Amino acid sequence: MSTVSYAVADSVTLLRRNIKNQLRYPTTTLSVIGIPVLFLLLFVEVFGHVLGKGVPALPNGDADYVNYVLPGLIVMTAATGMIGTAVSTSIDMTEGIIARFKTMAIFRPAILIARATSSVVQTLASMAAVLAVGFLMGFRSNATPLEWLAVLGLLTALSFALTWLGVGVGLASKTLDAASNAPFPLILLPFVGSGIVPTDTMPAGLRDFAEYQPFTPMIETLRGLLFGTEIGDSGYIAAAWCAGITVLGFVWSLKHFNKDRTH
Repeated sequence: MSTVSYAVADSVTLLRRNIKNQLRYPTTTLSVIGIPVLFLLLFVEVFGHVLGKGVPALPNGDADYVNYVLPGLIVMTAATGMIGTAVSTSIDMTEGIIARFKTMAIFRPAILIARATSSVVQTLASMAAVLAVGFLMGFRSNATPLEWLAVLGLLTALSFALTWLGVGVGLASKTLDAASNAPFPLILLPFVGSGIVPTDTMPAGLRDFAEYQPFTPMIETLRGLLFGTEIGDSGYIAAAWCAGITVLGFVWSLKHFNKDRTH
């Protein structure tokens, strides 16, 4: 068996182990889905009649607020999934499983590859569940099959980027509480962007922050793909943010993964 075959076999074995753990303990997955769904119900059913008045009608003629807010909450789902990634990684670190794996005759990068892959799958499944709830609440899109494929690509890139950042948080955190609390501000970041209301309705200082933070171009790109609104350069900016966060998370994860913890 070649080196590549060994690497693939080890990655698949560890991936299977991570997915079984996710199925055995579904609480994390349910929380990743539950938080965005809770906010979806809150903003659409409670605040939607008021907030929706400040949102321009979408090109397909449907001015329902659920259509405006859902892209931001799907992005929020990826941020919520980062908490699950950080916690799962931290558990493996604090229980010594990763240290044990590192002493075995396996392809060492497979440990991180399997963790990242399983977390991306979990996050995408959570996004699909949130999207399904949105459809039940009246969400409709005029996107073509090619645009839906682009949506999938964007959400996969976002999930991949935040997953590596979550792995880095889990490896760097000394306690489980630290791993679960550190990513929390990212959950709220879509709210301080174009996720809930247009940025041009915000005060000057807050508007500048909302327009230049990483989630706003991702939300605007997603909204444009789903409804045909103007994307402009948001697509390129979103891709650049995803690539930058991925590199940052990967380098950070690798640094702490290779760190000598015997002292």
